Amino acid sequence: MFGRIDHIGVAVEDIDAAIALYRDSFGMELAHRETVESQGVEAVLLDVGEGHVELLAPLGPETPVGRYVAKNGAGLHHVAYAVDDIDATLEKLAGVGLQLIDSEARVGIRGSRVAFLHPRSTGGVLTEIVEPVGGH
Repeated sequence: MFGRIDHIGVAVEDIDAAIALYRDSFGMELAHRETVESQGVEAVLLDVGEGHVELLAPLGPETPVGRYVAKNGAGLHHVAYAVDDIDATLEKLAGVGLQLIDSEARVGIRGSRVAFLHPRSTGGVLTEIVEPVGGH
């Protein structure tokens, strides 16, 4: 069902400090930086192997990532898996009884189509599925 791990999402308080850590200390190449207003984040993708680390800085305290950081602090936020057909994958996941946060895909970073699964039905891990655009 899942093609590969697309990215690991990391919630951060200071995106520039986080970029410095991942780029300068870990040697990861900064691939993309974008504000995703619909999700309330500034997001950065850094290349690691065939996947990415996605740094997520909340645009405000009442955004989903803002609430997450206030409750849990900075750190691992989600795991995202690449899929070829997000609509068919959502249908299959709902069919096996998993709780969907998003019953329909929405637009994510770099125009990808994304949807989240509730951690209550995925062993406590916020899970994202991603249908990348243009092979990203």
